[in-house]
Amino acid sequence: MSVWQGLAVVGAVVILILAVVAGVLQYKVHRLNRARKAQQQELEAASEAQRERINKSIQVIAHSVGSNDITLTEASIRISVLLDSLGVEDPVREEFSAFYELKTATEHIPILQAWKDLSTKQKFKYDRDRTTQEQFHEKAVVEAAKRIRGRQF
Repeated sequence: MSVWQGLAVVGAVVILILAVVAGVLQYKVHRLNRARKAQQQELEAASEAQRERINKSIQVIAHSVGSNDITLTEASIRISVLLDSLGVEDPVREEFSAFYELKTATEHIPILQAWKDLSTKQKFKYDRDRTTQEQFHEKAVVEAAKRIRGRQF
């Protein structure tokens, strides 16, 4: 065997090894892309399921407005927070501004443990404040609740 033939054999072996390495790396990239795509689809499905749950919650709350099940303040707080969690655009926020306005007007009222820690006199004062704000915003909040029914965001 001549030197040139030996070099050709060595060159062919090197090319074969590089081709195998390239094939293995290409397969690994393909597997990673497939796994990434599957993970992305799972995330999108989970995100869509979460949006569906939030939309359903908005509908349940909107249908409760006007009943004794929930105060207008609580409905407004919950709906505005849920809309924000969906990342709705400004036109939607403006369309349902009644919820945001009542939420803002009553955000000075303590909640949860802070409410429990209040004296009866303080609770009465805050309840009176809340009731006054609800009376002022009632028509707009009830109308917004009617308009939001059946909507998906």
